[in-house]
Amino acid sequence: MDKNIRLSGIAYESLVNGPGIRRVFFSQGCLHNCKECFNPDTHDFNGGELRDMDELILDVKENPMIKGITFSGGDPFEQADKFSYMAKEFKKFGLNIWSYTGYTFEYILSHIEEREGWKELINNIDALVDGRFEIDKKEDGLRFRGSSNQRIINVPESLKEGKVILVEI
Repeated sequence: MDKNIRLSGIAYESLVNGPGIRRVFFSQGCLHNCKECFNPDTHDFNGGELRDMDELILDVKENPMIKGITFSGGDPFEQADKFSYMAKEFKKFGLNIWSYTGYTFEYILSHIEEREGWKELINNIDALVDGRFEIDKKEDGLRFRGSSNQRIINVPESLKEGKVILVEI
């Protein structure tokens, strides 16, 4: 497996992309083109820069302040094979993993066998913020999401129960 991932950027210590101090990896590449997206520079699949995943993982391991990891974008599900590799490694350190995606949880499950890495990624994250950003549903004060249609899903519980279980915030 190629150990390089295309990222648009990294937030080294974030408090706004999930609970606790988190390292946030911004995926490069997105097909959703949400109106008034706050990260349009992440849409081009050839933008950003290639980074060595093992180096990124080691850097997190060496920072005891980091309590969780967030995959944002772009859309991490467009590089699910790469993000699933990283998620599995971060899980070994006991870190909480969140991912954002413009796809809905239901869409991911219905296409899980067709898309490389989707099964591994969904099975190695703790919370999924799903759905496209919708400007007409933007509300002040929403925690960890851009618009009210987006859900913060407890992935392990939802997979176990066979229905969407939301994270209690």
